[in-house]
Amino acid sequence: MQQQKIRAAWITDNTPKVIFLTTAAITLLPIVQPPVALLLGFALAQTTGNPFPVATPRITHWLLQLSIIGMGFGMNVHSALKAGSEGFLFTITAITATLLTGAVLGKLLGVDKKTAHLISCGTAICGGSAIAAIAPVMKAGEKQISVALGIIFLLNALALFIFPVVGHLLHLSQQQFGLWCAIAIHDTSSVIGAANKYGDEALQIATTVKLSRALWIIPVAFITTLLFKTDAGKIKIPWFIGIFVVAMLLNTWVPLVQQAGPFMVQSAKTGLSLTLFLIGTHLSRASLQGIGRKPLLQGVVLWVLISIATLIAICSLV
Repeated sequence: MQQQKIRAAWITDNTPKVIFLTTAAITLLPIVQPPVALLLGFALAQTTGNPFPVATPRITHWLLQLSIIGMGFGMNVHSALKAGSEGFLFTITAITATLLTGAVLGKLLGVDKKTAHLISCGTAICGGSAIAAIAPVMKAGEKQISVALGIIFLLNALALFIFPVVGHLLHLSQQQFGLWCAIAIHDTSSVIGAANKYGDEALQIATTVKLSRALWIIPVAFITTLLFKTDAGKIKIPWFIGIFVVAMLLNTWVPLVQQAGPFMVQSAKTGLSLTLFLIGTHLSRASLQGIGRKPLLQGVVLWVLISIATLIAICSLV
């Protein structure tokens, strides 16, 4: 009788962990696309929850960076330079417009100044990574950071499904869609996930432009110190972008690496699916309920405005 109670207690305590690990393993299967992986994570967050809340953010952080580096083994330097030069003007214009519009919206809606700036930076540059880099520079509080991250993660999840549908409805070319999602979607994970669903050319363009966009963390961080009159703190420079460039160089000029390229890219795509699953597990009811209406409205309106404006510009000029 005692053994049965112990066994029952063990099953009760470990069932969420077993479900979590089993579902995570399923996302590694080739048939599971990134959007499906995100949905599985979100479903888990609403039911059994995430039994590893401390470990998964760190795993997500490193797994995403490794996945991006892996994508570099499927790209050519010449194509990347062309995509980067084409997206430069769109990137700098979109970042400037997003930061200014976000500041105005935040003031009109009465959103806390630091929260509004974090939402604007996350929308303008690279989502959660930008928020993580900018927050210590401006000495943001935990509540301000969690609200901004919650909004960005929620909108990223929506973008992963909405953007490919809109792209097909409007018959966007691979180049147009790659540029659009690289500029208008917040996090790198969702950019790559959406572009991967649209096509290989869109994926290459989106990844290159998005990573060049991420480098704007550095100047925006310094501008933030002036706006909030704080001492320049430690700025997290996205070092993995340098390794991504090295991977592209090797894939362009080293035949042996070119042979291994398809395997590296496929592994990176598998890693991306697992990354999105882990991101989904943090979209719990509690995290979504703690966002607040005004910051959410700022995030949604800002994202919609920038998405429409960049789409019109790309369709007109590309």
